[in-house]
Amino acid sequence: MLFNSIEFAIFLPIIFILYWFVISKNLKFQNVLLLLASYLFYGWWNWWFLFLIIFSSFIDYLVGIGLSKQKIPKKRKFLLFISIFINIGFLGVFKYFNFFAESFADAFTLFGKSIEPSRLNIILPVGISFYTFQTLSYSIDVYRKKLEPTKDIISFFAFVSFFPQLVAGPIERATNLLPQFYKKRKFDYEKATDGVRQIIWGLFKKMVIADNCAVFANDIFNNYTDYSGSTLIFGAIVFAFQIYADFSGYSDIAIGTARLFGFNLKQNFAFPYFSRDVAEAWRRWHISLVTWFRDYVYIPLGGSRVGIWKKIRNIFIIYIVCGFWHGANWTFIVWGALHALFFLPLILIKKNRINTNIVAQGKLIPNLKEILQMGLTFFIITITVIFFRANNLTHAFDYLANIFSVDLFSLPIFPKKIFLFITFLLVIEWFNRDKKHGLQINSWQIHRIVKWCLYYFIIFLIFYFGGEQQEFIYFQF
Repeated sequence: MLFNSIEFAIFLPIIFILYWFVISKNLKFQNVLLLLASYLFYGWWNWWFLFLIIFSSFIDYLVGIGLSKQKIPKKRKFLLFISIFINIGFLGVFKYFNFFAESFADAFTLFGKSIEPSRLNIILPVGISFYTFQTLSYSIDVYRKKLEPTKDIISFFAFVSFFPQLVAGPIERATNLLPQFYKKRKFDYEKATDGVRQIIWGLFKKMVIADNCAVFANDIFNNYTDYSGSTLIFGAIVFAFQIYADFSGYSDIAIGTARLFGFNLKQNFAFPYFSRDVAEAWRRWHISLVTWFRDYVYIPLGGSRVGIWKKIRNIFIIYIVCGFWHGANWTFIVWGALHALFFLPLILIKKNRINTNIVAQGKLIPNLKEILQMGLTFFIITITVIFFRANNLTHAFDYLANIFSVDLFSLPIFPKKIFLFITFLLVIEWFNRDKKHGLQINSWQIHRIVKWCLYYFIIFLIFYFGGEQQEFIYFQF
């Protein structure tokens, strides 16, 4: 079920009314409703995949119970191994089996031999990369004794499958989300209205920005040999905005929807295109995934508190694994490696955390240095997303080669409508860059009528300029 679909527009109000006006006095019934609603939401794509998420939830629930009873370190490690092996095993079979089989076969061609790889003709379950990491966080945190294991099976299953963020995040930690299922929830009007504003902003980013950008970017990337180098640059820029608006739009809708039901999800995007270096951009992009890899992979490897060579090793591991998480394609691995190369100098000279504050904080416009820093950072991101978007490495390198052609400085093809939409997005988010989302304008010193005019204008844009309905990009991950 898509957030930007008629089905969800019917589904959400029904669940909301039942949740707050029919069973609001019974916490257990509320959790059961959320669980059933989540399974309906997920099963809308393919009911068979429900068995996978139920099995994964059941395994980690039992592992948590086992860890609570087991004191012997070796047996505790074995229980954690079961959770990791099963969850990563499912992810490996469904998402990466064909990639490794084909890569293995390709390696033999280097020695003059040709073999036909075995392929699995299976569909990648929607959101498997997200809920797998979410449930793994529970097992790992229980093992580390950072979280008490739950015996409330309904709350745990609802935590794993919570429909607002089930398919494309944010990837919630059990330490943050699971305890919220234990507490009595009361309807908070301010929280709900802010949630609605965040949903509206998310829909605007998805339907007006991302879906319109997709038409232009797809045409450019699919027919790159037909366009000038300058147009190819704009194609990459448009895709950079497409993927940002698409994914952060999903996160906004997910977080806003959760707030309607009294839940607080963590911020997943913090206006990354206003970053002054690559390190800051990563702290502001897909925050839930970046911090997951930091806490469960990077720090256990030693992080940056090791020798220089191990530090370099750890950086490349974390970025390449992060790239590989996005998809079973060498393009994502190269995308991750490129970011490691751009990030490496910052951490080696210990300047990876010099930009932790809000850019131009307390000022209307940034200074020249900040403008240049943001421009350079966005340029780096734009170059790397060519690999993210390309079908394969040949496609990516050919696209780059065609950019630096004789017509690089010719007048590019660029739809004015998309330019206006992107400008509007940047203006709104710039004025709210210290907030949680673009429409959190309750603190603005502007007249109430002006705010409501802005809300209705955005709703008008959604209905009038919303592009052809497309799935969210991160559904494939």
